[in-house]
Amino acid sequence: MRSVPADEAPLDEETLERLLAASATGDEQAFARLYDRTSARLYGLVLRVIRDSAQAAEVTQDIYVQVWRDSARFDPAAGNAMAWLLMIAHRRAVDRVRASEASRQRDDRYATRQTERSYDQVSEQAHANMEAQHVRKALDGLTDNQRDALQLAYFDGYTHREVAAMLEIPLGTAKTRIRDGLIRLRDAMGER
Repeated sequence: MRSVPADEAPLDEETLERLLAASATGDEQAFARLYDRTSARLYGLVLRVIRDSAQAAEVTQDIYVQVWRDSARFDPAAGNAMAWLLMIAHRRAVDRVRASEASRQRDDRYATRQTERSYDQVSEQAHANMEAQHVRKALDGLTDNQRDALQLAYFDGYTHREVAAMLEIPLGTAKTRIRDGLIRLRDAMGER
């Protein structure tokens, strides 16, 4: 059985805390040992969150830059060193996922706005205006009661029960006015 060098010995919490404390004083060798002993675990966590090895490697590098800068902030009384490192790694990984998603959504919105229309917009708008005029003319052919009921139900978005309450009529009467108005609209719209 081969003997395990000190650098490859199982990592205990005291060693990790000492390495963090030494890193806080600018000890580059301690920081390198900290990296060697923890990077595989942090990278694994980041990779599980991000699911892209290139981005996971980049985020892991960013994590260690932050650990180098913030190692003096580690407080052993507040929790163990590995938990502190894993918390930083998880936060950075989640931040990367959120940033990537936000960037993708921004790109999608931009692409949607920049995509040229495959139809004649002037013609489309003219057709919509003609259709609106036809609907207004058909609405003018309804009785006031039918028009009021349809206005409330279809243009203002009220339920049949709410229409009945607003017009102070029985529910059945409101439904009849709406149905009769729709039938008359359908007939008028079909007459073109």
